Amino acid sequence: MTRRVKCARLGIEAEGLEKPPFPGPEGQRIFEHISAQAWQDWLKLQTMLINEHRLTPFEPEARKFLAKEREKFLFGGGAEMPEGYVPPKD
Repeated sequence: MTRRVKCARLGIEAEGLEKPPFPGPEGQRIFEHISAQAWQDWLKLQTMLINEHRLTPFEPEARKFLAKEREKFLFGGGAEMPEGYVPPKD
């Protein structure tokens, strides 16, 4: 049986993550309040942000930026898109 959570991002009850995405209190908070679908959406956006901003994820400033954007995306209503970003047409 899959674990269900009331997803803070999607606003619905949905399938939860199998385990926290990383150790520590922030990973636990995501595990308890974010659905697997919302986490996958974040991973796609994170990849786009890394590429568009030409970030090196192991650098402290890049990690701070991604943590701030992750918080906004998952819990605060949306992340900041890069200047000039045009979403792909479906």
